[in-house]
Amino acid sequence: MKRRNFIKKTAIGASAALVTGMSSCVSNETTTKETTIFDSLKSMTTGIAPITVKERKSRIKKAQKLMQENNLQAILLDAGTSLKYFTGLSWWPSERPMIAMIPASGAVRYICPAFEKPRLLKKITIGKDVLPWEEDESPFKQIAAALKAAGISKGNIGLEERFRYFILNGLQKDASDYTYVSADSVTIPCRLIKSPAEIALMQKATDITIEAIKIGLASLKVGSTPADFSSAVAKAHSKLGANHSFALANFGPDSAFPHGSGQPQVLKKGDIVLVDCGCTVEGYNSDMSRTIVFDAKPTKRQQEIWDLEQTSQAAGFKAAQIGNELQQVDLDARQVLIDAGFGPGYKLPGLPHRTGHGIGMDGHEWGNALKGNTRKLEPGMCFSIEPNISIEGEFGVRHEDCVYMTIDGPKWFSQPSPSIEQPFV
Repeated sequence: MKRRNFIKKTAIGASAALVTGMSSCVSNETTTKETTIFDSLKSMTTGIAPITVKERKSRIKKAQKLMQENNLQAILLDAGTSLKYFTGLSWWPSERPMIAMIPASGAVRYICPAFEKPRLLKKITIGKDVLPWEEDESPFKQIAAALKAAGISKGNIGLEERFRYFILNGLQKDASDYTYVSADSVTIPCRLIKSPAEIALMQKATDITIEAIKIGLASLKVGSTPADFSSAVAKAHSKLGANHSFALANFGPDSAFPHGSGQPQVLKKGDIVLVDCGCTVEGYNSDMSRTIVFDAKPTKRQQEIWDLEQTSQAAGFKAAQIGNELQQVDLDARQVLIDAGFGPGYKLPGLPHRTGHGIGMDGHEWGNALKGNTRKLEPGMCFSIEPNISIEGEFGVRHEDCVYMTIDGPKWFSQPSPSIEQPFV
């Protein structure tokens, strides 16, 4: 396929045959048509439904039930993902702590720098009580005051996983009446299971990344660098209404490194091209990898490894059944590679990492498809299936698509590549 034809077909809503023959597309034209592509892109996020205050309140209610079951009097949320998950607040994690306190019963309270209180009050949608601290006062004493205001004078206080040490250290000195423990027993069960609204946002992010990758691949030409690909995808993500997260590309032998080699790369005819891209929509992530051969028919070796990767990914998907342990996805996908003479385990050539990772508000979160993870699969879990094959000195192949679990089993956010010449359905 000539690049002019590919570009013409890359409009949003193109047919399923959009990228048939992608790996042989040629790229020696000027950037005039690239500009036309970007100018014609329109946001795909019109009409999306953000997470509602009602849903966030239901999350807090679930968290409070879990606190009571796990003997936690409250949990403290530092600036970051869990803060936004429960309260809807985005806050820069500066050296001045802004903490949300969710008690096992009762209302959410906030502790923040006094000069930030007016701004915080404008942003709050859940709870209303703010305990400020002045620049020359201890924020940790104010956290203790918030706990006491909630009727908590002692007991276990849970800290979410990314709670910063300097705050814990201050609490241990200035609020030593409490025992500080992990809040994983609360935050993991809450965030691990996605609601239909969360899944819908992840689906939209995935749909946008599919279109962005198509444009990024169409932009490739002999002499391109990974940065050229990344720039095209980033621009497409933005024009399509998403927040760009990342776009990696690795060519030829460098594709054997799952996250790249860090060395300069220049695209040549016949190179394996392995790309890995993601964006966010309303804070929810996509993550997807594709592998093609650039501007040439695949060699026998490239085709065999590509097909083996496809079989391995399909085995992981088949293992993702309600009631199975998450590790089964890894074990079954990896066994396909072992049976073909790769590995075993994480040895190279083969699959040097887990088969999949959880995904949601963080690109990598709980729910890893990993040996030893005995957590049973439940509806609402979301994770990638990506049994990378790395052959150092030759190339690497990775098919990465994410799934969400339903009562009937796994559903793909993005359909796997049908063939090496056709990266998308």
